[in-house]
Amino acid sequence: MTGLPVIIAGGGIGGLAAALGLARKGVSCIVLERSAELGEIGAGIQIGPNAFHCFDYLGVGDEARARAVYIDSLRLMDGLSGEPIAAIPLDENFRERFRNPYAVVHRADLHGVLLDACRANDLLELRTCHAVDSYQQDAAAVRVFCKDREPLDGRALIGADGLRSTIRQQLVGDGEPRVSGHTTYRSVIPTEQMPEDLRWNAATLWAGPKCHIVHYPLKGWQLFNLVVTYHNDVEEAVAGKPVSKDEVRQGFEHIAPRARQIIEHGEDWKLWVLCDRDPILEWVDGRVALLGDAAHPMLQYFAQGACMAMEDAICLSHMFERHGDDIETTLEQYMRQRRVRTARVQLDSRLIGEYIYHADGATAEVRNHIMSNLTPEQWFDKLGWLYGGTGLDV
Repeated sequence: MTGLPVIIAGGGIGGLAAALGLARKGVSCIVLERSAELGEIGAGIQIGPNAFHCFDYLGVGDEARARAVYIDSLRLMDGLSGEPIAAIPLDENFRERFRNPYAVVHRADLHGVLLDACRANDLLELRTCHAVDSYQQDAAAVRVFCKDREPLDGRALIGADGLRSTIRQQLVGDGEPRVSGHTTYRSVIPTEQMPEDLRWNAATLWAGPKCHIVHYPLKGWQLFNLVVTYHNDVEEAVAGKPVSKDEVRQGFEHIAPRARQIIEHGEDWKLWVLCDRDPILEWVDGRVALLGDAAHPMLQYFAQGACMAMEDAICLSHMFERHGDDIETTLEQYMRQRRVRTARVQLDSRLIGEYIYHADGATAEVRNHIMSNLTPEQWFDKLGWLYGGTGLDV
């Protein structure tokens, strides 16, 4: 059994990070990706200090840093008045407190860093056009069945196959994800198309009733990432649908013109309806475990989806080293170490959307009063559990 590889379903950020982490411990892996090519869709992604801890552990810290844009602050603006509410400085004091920076990067660049490292590792095999349908297991191994492919045997199966994980459906059986009713529109534009007075070196969020707007620079300031979100109570999940600018404008008529102009400068808008799931207590079945969005999908509001997946990967590698060939104990301990932290991020992401980003009336007044009076040190204290509290030996 010890000669069998670990099979990882999903070649996204979480799956590749898991493969790299296990290879670091001398464990061979086969990564199965359903698509014909390994790559990432989407645009910008925010990466906190906890993610940089993971990059360093995986041996790709320098490569990840080279592709990142180091913003000066996280800025929260009042979308109705156009006035600032708060700014969290990401300066040397922040870096000293959390031992790493906060940055933004194009999702494809981050995935490419992990992919290059996997391709260079002799313990890792990457297979495309392998869609995992199901698994069977016994005391010695797990057998993985892929559509139109021969079955594969492994010592363990890691389901890193995303929000609509087929492995989760066999393991947990909880059906479709929860549709949040929040619609996000995304665009990436050349920096010269961004209004000059908004070309801030910050991850900026304009918060308004039932909506918010986010923008920040990417790719060495060549591009700006634009994200416009409206809580319009839609009930059907949609992903990557091209939409007109008129559709994006709906729901933002009440927002200050300075923030609203972001919509006018965006081009080729695409729509996603945000989904997540409720936290669960069990995501392990014998030799099979879930990881990343397959285990604990979350709304985007904490900017921690990819970070949590990478933390999962590091924890998994530690448990393999600690428990050796006792696969069931390895996976059980991995899940127990990750369960509370990831559930907290899932739940807090929902709360942030409702009470911070989309607040109205008295709730918005309370938000503005509290957040505008916090000192940098108080902000750092509030974020300590997230950016400095992974509990991982990295």
